[in-house]
Amino acid sequence: MKFSPWSQDAALTLLATLRDENGPVLMALQLMQEEFGYVDQACVALIANYFNKSRAEVHGVLTFYHDLRTTPPTSHQISICAAEACQAVGARNLEREIKAKFNDEVQSAYCFGNCALGPAVMVDGKLIGRATVEKIEKALQ
Repeated sequence: MKFSPWSQDAALTLLATLRDENGPVLMALQLMQEEFGYVDQACVALIANYFNKSRAEVHGVLTFYHDLRTTPPTSHQISICAAEACQAVGARNLEREIKAKFNDEVQSAYCFGNCALGPAVMVDGKLIGRATVEKIEKALQ
């Protein structure tokens, strides 16, 4: 996935599309991440000022949602479900294995709604059920 470089002008153009929305903070954060790959710290103040919110309100939304990133993404996004159903079928062991193999590209997430096919892993937006290191490697090709 290719992202645009962050700039204040580009961010303001995106925010203008949400001018008439109710509760635009989460939508604005999601839009920034879709466009730039992450939410730059400068966006917090920009969104707060644009929508007349406090920086604390915007920061609270940003840090509440695990899907929102504050750092540029790695080349591949790998998320493993850490919820109880996936843990019961080996998610913790799989997480250790994939972290050893793929380093910092792995993050924990909570429930992809694929409990019957755990452990569940999301690789670059693609859901993998009954995940194994081999399935993840194949998805990365």
